[in-house]
Amino acid sequence: MNKLFFRILVLLMSLSLIGIILVQVYWFTSSFNNNDEQFKFHVKQVIGNVADKLQQQEAYSFYDKYNHYKDSTGKVPKKNDLLEFYYVQKNPRTNKTIVYSNSIISEDYNINGSFFDKKFNNERFKNFNSKRVTEVYNNSNIDNSGLQQSLIPDVKIEKSGNLDVLDNAQFEIFFKDIASAMPINERVTKEKLQKLLKKELEEYGVNTKFEFGIYSSGIATKIKSDGFQFDKEATYTIPIFTDNEGNNKYELLVTFPHKKKFLLSELVSITVLSIIFTLIIIIAYTSALNQLIRQKHISEIKTDFINNMTHEFKTPIATINLALDAIKNPKIIEDKEKVFRYLQMIRDENKRMHAQVENVLRISKLEKRELDINKEPTAIHDIIDDAIEHVSLILEDRQGTVTTHYDAARTTVLLNEVHFTNVLVNILENAIKYSPGIPKIEIFTENIKDMILIKVKDNGLGMSKVAQKRVFEKFYREHTGDLHNVKGHGLGLSYVKRIVEDHNGQVYVESEKGKGSTFIIKIPLIN
Repeated sequence: MNKLFFRILVLLMSLSLIGIILVQVYWFTSSFNNNDEQFKFHVKQVIGNVADKLQQQEAYSFYDKYNHYKDSTGKVPKKNDLLEFYYVQKNPRTNKTIVYSNSIISEDYNINGSFFDKKFNNERFKNFNSKRVTEVYNNSNIDNSGLQQSLIPDVKIEKSGNLDVLDNAQFEIFFKDIASAMPINERVTKEKLQKLLKKELEEYGVNTKFEFGIYSSGIATKIKSDGFQFDKEATYTIPIFTDNEGNNKYELLVTFPHKKKFLLSELVSITVLSIIFTLIIIIAYTSALNQLIRQKHISEIKTDFINNMTHEFKTPIATINLALDAIKNPKIIEDKEKVFRYLQMIRDENKRMHAQVENVLRISKLEKRELDINKEPTAIHDIIDDAIEHVSLILEDRQGTVTTHYDAARTTVLLNEVHFTNVLVNILENAIKYSPGIPKIEIFTENIKDMILIKVKDNGLGMSKVAQKRVFEKFYREHTGDLHNVKGHGLGLSYVKRIVEDHNGQVYVESEKGKGSTFIIKIPLIN
């Protein structure tokens, strides 16, 4: 995959993911704000209704008390005509005259303000009635003077009734004047206010804890709930008990301590689903990105592997061709010593290619679980000696040495002799290969509980921390800087890890750059 295209693809995927997350955050914020506005609207409706009901209930209470007292006195009210007017309509063709009269009469029951409060002794409550008379005169001559004469009308209609508008207006004026002089605790109780608020809030679906209080000119009164505390963000205010001039000295304050929790609870289900789906997208994205990076890395490693394998095969093939060409030379073919030497060279290079192919095939079979590993009780020291023998020629060519320190008293383990020998040979070959000078290798064994530890220490190049974590990955090879004679395909240590784990063991490395490496294998002993 083209590097530029890969980077653009990753950038677009990252921007898309960030966009999805930002959209989710924006949606959540908008929903929360909408819920907050709706909550505010409902609360204002509630406290407005409560304020109206408080005033209405107070008025009804006064009105009932007034009517009850008026009815209980049994007095005949004094009647005074406040206003009387006439209206005369005459039809010239029919000579019919209609006279309409209306009188407003006040009824005083002698009930003054002292019934409610001593401060209002001089104020009186009155009722107002209306008397309406319609008279029809046929073929009569009536003028302004005729209205004052006693005439018998042809048709007379009389109606009377209470003037509720005047009654109510008069009552409201006197009631508000009286009520405004009373202390707040005589006008409303804490229990009554709490009951009203609770009922209204439930009707509007605001099912969360609330606290309330009544303030007079900015100072708290005794009418408040036990847990009331003013909070600017969660407190709502409305004036109550307005007087005749439209002024009010009392304010009802309602606060909601768990407002945010209540607003969030309405979004919790959809928010949890949104978070779950977003997390799934993030996990899928990171997984896909990780796979892309891994595939890209594997692709690069495989390319490097093919190049290395080509080089590994190219050298022995070239050597074999040169040896064959030399043998064909008449002068060489007669020299048996040289012929044997070239034949040995061909044999060695053929073995080398065969070993490379076998290594690749072993890894392939391990991945497919097709490799037969039959295990038998074996002394581990014998396997180590056998592995040292396998690398002795290479070691001699580099003038290197292997020193053994067999401190383990118990050495019998259940293993496959061939594969475990290959494990140790791979580690020893790496120790020789990555030693820029004369290889000096030390092998230690020791017992720890029911395990045997095998340590292979070298004086090679060492490894970085990153390389130590990845050295057992398939195809992985650390760059060796200016050391160009180090060849390989990154399969040896991957094979080592798979075989050791198949023997229920562990393998890891301790290393420091420039100070060599120590490979440690832990294998369980036979009890």
